[in-house]
Amino acid sequence: MKTFVYVIIALLAGIVGFAIYQFGIEPRLTAKTEAPVETTDATTAPASAAAEAQAPEILPEFTLMDREGAQRSIHSWPGKSLIINFWATWCGPCRREIPLLKRIQDERAEENFQVVGIAVDFRDDVLKYAEEMGINYPLLIGEQDGLEAISKFGISAAGFPFSVFTDTQSRIVLTHLGEIEEQEAAILLDVMKQVNAGTLTPESARLVAAKQLGELEHEAEPTQAALTTR
Repeated sequence: MKTFVYVIIALLAGIVGFAIYQFGIEPRLTAKTEAPVETTDATTAPASAAAEAQAPEILPEFTLMDREGAQRSIHSWPGKSLIINFWATWCGPCRREIPLLKRIQDERAEENFQVVGIAVDFRDDVLKYAEEMGINYPLLIGEQDGLEAISKFGISAAGFPFSVFTDTQSRIVLTHLGEIEEQEAAILLDVMKQVNAGTLTPESARLVAAKQLGELEHEAEPTQAALTTR
């Protein structure tokens, strides 16, 4: 029975993951707007599969079991700017991302950031892996209820990893589908700091983040081209 359920969860997540890699799409910021943002930078224009439907403006309510076996609400960290990371132990990009998330938790806690992992996976597997990796941030764990939690963000199929950035007022500001690289994380967190300080609105933050991520991608292209010609 466990194997059957595991296969179902993996298939649901894999559909979107396959589509992402099929088209060679790098992990991108997904703009939470009703219509595509007009931009002259083509690298920031395409919306990812995470933007199938409009995401809610405010962090939706859901409750999942924590490491200790208690039901815990995603709103258990009031006043914190959350980085909510949906992942699974069988997801390679998710595993690669965890050391970065651990550093963010260590280095950015004083800036009012809080990482929360949402493991869509079997509980025993998650607890074992979390212990092996020394995960230092809270984890919520669910199987079908974990997938249902993802659907509350306006997507109908799960691609992992999937991250949601909220400000200290629980407003959903940014989402990111795919593994977050260190330079991308620096951009996203800097933009979130400006939102939390009141110098950027959520709407303007999305435009700023998309522009900066696009510039980062352009800077990486010459390096990649040089590598392929050697």
